[in-house]
Amino acid sequence: MIEFDIGLRDRMVANLARHDVDTIASDDRPRAAVAIIVVGSDVVGDDQPYPPDELGMTGVPGDVVGFDGGIAGVAGGAAFLLCRRAAKMTRHAGQWALPGGRLDEGESVEAAALREIHEELGLTIQPADVLGRLDDYPTRSGFVITPLVVWGGSDVELSPDPREVAHVLHVGLHELCRADSPRFVSIPESSRPVVQLPIGRNLIHAPTGAILLQFRWVAIEGQAPARVSEFEQPVFAWQ
Repeated sequence: MIEFDIGLRDRMVANLARHDVDTIASDDRPRAAVAIIVVGSDVVGDDQPYPPDELGMTGVPGDVVGFDGGIAGVAGGAAFLLCRRAAKMTRHAGQWALPGGRLDEGESVEAAALREIHEELGLTIQPADVLGRLDDYPTRSGFVITPLVVWGGSDVELSPDPREVAHVLHVGLHELCRADSPRFVSIPESSRPVVQLPIGRNLIHAPTGAILLQFRWVAIEGQAPARVSEFEQPVFAWQ
């Protein structure tokens, strides 16, 4: 596990400051902001298991032997919050994602991310707790996503909005650094590799998977450069 302490915060701030952020200039594509919320977690108290999906890993490309969609036993130490989108959402219903959403007119990325965190999770994050930014990621559905890394605290109380969030997991940062992560598979629909991040017995795909991989490489490990925009999404996430 990775210890949740001020030393981790300082290392992340320094690593993110050294990263040369790759931005996409404003165009006619809608913009969105998402947040990787770094929190403290307890192995027992913050482990909220998610059962295997009824449909298993149907539609997931590549070898899925050993993966059934379930996520359990992933909390402990420094963690991030991963959300299961509500089944009635108009876009990407039921998929695993980071808190966030579309920017309102005239709204900054930081303001949008903090607003969405409060609306989706009932969690108030101060602007001073934004640690840094990762690269813009262009999605197949036509959005440009800007990811922020924010410091959530050691003992957060969440009140998820059931209209948007069906389930919230505390995922230990060590889970991003598994020996079998990341995975890359090919699909006939694209020449680019599809990125997959194992979380429990599930596989998280781009855009969320790509963003979390860059978070690992840049914020946790201090790698530079570490680009992920060319990593592909699976076909089921193209709409």
